[in-house]
This record gives sequence, C-alpha cells and structure tokens, in this order.
Amino acid sequence: MWKCFSTRASRCFSTSASNKALKWWDHVAPAPKDPITSVTEAFLADTSPTKINLGVGAYRDDEGKPVVLQCVKEAEAKIAGCDFLESVSSAVSSKLVEESVKLVYGKNSDIIKEGRFAGVQALSGTGACRLFAEFQRRFYPESQIYMTDPTWSNHHNIWRDALVPERTFHYYHPDSKGLDFSALLDDVKNAPDGSFFLLHPCAHNPTGVDPTEEQWREISYLFKVKNHFPFFDMAYQGFASGDLDRDARSIQIFVEDGNVIGCAQSFAKNMGLYGHRVGCLNVLCNDAKQAVAIKSQLQQIARAMYSSPPIHGILLVSGILSDPNMKALWVKEVKVNIITSYFILFCFILSQLNK
Repeated sequence: MWKCFSTRASRCFSTSASNKALKWWDHVAPAPKDPITSVTEAFLADTSPTKINLGVGAYRDDEGKPVVLQCVKEAEAKIAGCDFLESVSSAVSSKLVEESVKLVYGKNSDIIKEGRFAGVQALSGTGACRLFAEFQRRFYPESQIYMTDPTWSNHHNIWRDALVPERTFHYYHPDSKGLDFSALLDDVKNAPDGSFFLLHPCAHNPTGVDPTEEQWREISYLFKVKNHFPFFDMAYQGFASGDLDRDARSIQIFVEDGNVIGCAQSFAKNMGLYGHRVGCLNVLCNDAKQAVAIKSQLQQIARAMYSSPPIHGILLVSGILSDPNMKALWVKEVKVNIITSYFILFCFILSQLNK
C-alpha cells in the first residue's frame, strides 16, 4: 500500500513541480538585437552579388572571406604540437602584457622601465573594458563615465552592466561630418572635476573622425587642469594611419602632460584574431608599489568573472610581439592592409564620380 501511494504521490509531485518549473522563466522576453551583429545577419541574408559587409572591422580578401596574416601563420607553426594545456601561467601572461604596453607607451618608456603600470591580460577589448568598468565601480562607486556621442554600441552595455552611470559629451558634428571640437571642450570643462571619460585614441568607432594632434594636446591640457581620468579603448591601433606608433600618439600626449590614464587593447582586428579573444588592460600608476596593488585587484576581479583567459591566443600574440622578425612582418602587413584599403576606397569614390 505504501509503495503504491508513494508512487502516485511521486508522480503527482513530479507533475506539479514540472508545471511550476515551466513558469520560472515565463517573464523573460527576447533581448534587443545587437546593431552590429544585425548588420552581419542582414549581409548574409542579402542575395545581391555586389553586397559589402561593413559590420566588422577585420581583414578580408577580395571575395570578402577572412584573411589569416602571414605572421600569425608563422606563429601558429612555432607553437604547433604545444602540449601545454593548463591555465595560463603568470610568466606567459606577463610576457604578453609586457610586449603589449610597449605598443601604448613606446618600447623605451620610463613607465615600463620603472614598472609604473598595472597590466593584466583580458578577453580582447570588450573584456578589458568590462574589467576596468568593474574596477571603476568598486573603487569609485559614486563616479560616472562620459562617452562620446556617438560611441561603439557595446560601450553602453559594458558600463551599464557594471552599474556605472553614463553621460555623453559632444564629439561628432553631423552637419560638418567632422569633430565638434568647441562643444567637446565645453563639455570637458563643464564636467565635475575628477570625472571619468572614455576616449578612442584612433579610428573613432563609429564615426572614423579623430582629433588632430594639436587638438589632442588641447584636450589633454584640459584633462590635466580638471583632473579627469581618460580611459582609452584602443581597438584599432594601426588601422587609422597604418603606423602603430602614430595611432598611439594621442595616449602618449596625455601621459607626457602628466595625466593618469587607463587603456584597453585588442588584437582582434589588427592581428585578425577575433576568435581568440586576446587583449590587455593597463592602468598607469604613481609608482611600482601602487602598480602591484592595482594589478592584484584587477586579477581578483578577473578571477570571479572568467578565472583564466584562453592560452592559444596569448602564445600567438606574445610570440609575434617578442620576435623582432615576426613583429616587423606584422607591422608591414598592417601597413599594407591600410594602403590597400585606401586604394580600394579611392577607386570606389572615383567610380561614383564618373557615373
């Protein structure tokens, strides 16, 4: 009798629990489509033979297919058969960070020699921004972030999910299709002292409009006066001018003026490694002691988010950057890509003028 009752009760309980379980997520609505991935989806659905995908800034051949750089192929060959599949060691990660920050501050920078930066590997540029957003919220809980109007759409998601309030400042002038420089300066002046600003050091996304070097100097001077904190999202180093050093010049101007800065780096685009999620986050510090403290906090935040980054991309990027010959090849390939892109754009404009 007990067995029969138990079976019936179990079935009833199971059915009731199942019905309740179905209601757990009934209130969840579909998320809005990402505007960037939506462009790619529209591109794939379009049957036009002359379609062009402008949704992702990555290397493509004449047929629109992904391109693997020669330097990446050579780096792949060097690590082929690597039997190290453990989590990333501090030595491997430190090598990547060490080589990456040289691209930001310059290989002979005193900042690097004196260890006045806290650097950690991150999951590409998005991961680096998310790490910093969480760091900002944790240690400046009353702060907000000023973003250019417009900015990359995912910037809004990143700081929103970190619970950091967002403000915008003037950047693009729709009538002139250029920089709204005077309005930008006014917004920087009027922001409360010690505000956080998210800046694009080169190849502004989505407008493509960058300040001149002289304009960057004026902006940097004003940041120093107002004691603002500039956080640079450098996703396109090399893609603006074809020159890696020139594209980092804006950051170096801020540093030379005595500004304390933060920087997110991504190798998704300029090395064609979107799928490997390789990036770095570094924060400029007063001294090496402060750098140790800040790095430990960044590592702790990363530990709770994803614990350890993937290793394959690290080996590729650190291998390329630490080998003079492979790095030279990479620099050449970045420059050739920009020259080719400019030539294609020139031909397209010319074809439109001749219509």
